[in-house]
Amino acid sequence: MNEQSSVRNKRTPISGRGPGQLDPVWQEQMVLQYAPLIRYIASRLALRLPSHISQDDLISSGIIGLIDAIQKYDQSKNINFKTYAEFRIKGAMLDELRSLDWIPRSVRKKSHLIENAYARLQKAKGRPAEAEEVADLLGLELADFYQLLDDTKAVSVVALEHCDRTSGNLAMNRDLPEILKDENLRDSLQTVHLAELQQIILQAIEALPDKEKLLISLYYYEELTMREIGLIMGYTESRISQLHTQAMYRLRHKLREYSREMEN
Repeated sequence: MNEQSSVRNKRTPISGRGPGQLDPVWQEQMVLQYAPLIRYIASRLALRLPSHISQDDLISSGIIGLIDAIQKYDQSKNINFKTYAEFRIKGAMLDELRSLDWIPRSVRKKSHLIENAYARLQKAKGRPAEAEEVADLLGLELADFYQLLDDTKAVSVVALEHCDRTSGNLAMNRDLPEILKDENLRDSLQTVHLAELQQIILQAIEALPDKEKLLISLYYYEELTMREIGLIMGYTESRISQLHTQAMYRLRHKLREYSREMEN
């Protein structure tokens, strides 16, 4: 049984009190109960980060996020606590990473070159670009291109939570779980933007090459590890990581295009 399953199977009933009215003993019990969830999220995030980023630091930030979730959780909003806690935990970890400014400028520059190369080729060919084609456009041998993917994979951590300019800052809204769950909490602009953003993401995933589409499904929906996905797809864990990075470049470009449209 994995850590996430243990959290599901031994869940403590959520207190009926609203934010700021929680029993300290109950809060402590919740921190202990959901600690495995923090380790689970930190371990998955750490797989896409350089080795010098400490997983312990991510866990420490995650604990702060969990405490924040426990203190602010309001059962009357009918939000699943685990979903709410996951959002707060991961958000706290990402905030910590942003504060470190840990991605060197040279890596960011390489990342933009790769993203633009994928976008240019897709536009020119009318289909997703192959790795060999991107390598050729960048003037690299295929092995060097794969190494470049490994060097820049940390940038792919930038996901929906980081699209702070997308959809009128909706994606970074700290009430996003409530907005997603309760349509009554959305204003008309948020409703339109959220629907558009969801559609853009779904279309972008659907347009991925089959291997990358399967990987996204297994990693984000089935929540398998990259090693487990490698066993299913018949690739090494390193190759799965490279495929993931390629998929993130394609998806991020679509989100960036949408962000530009929102700014115009």
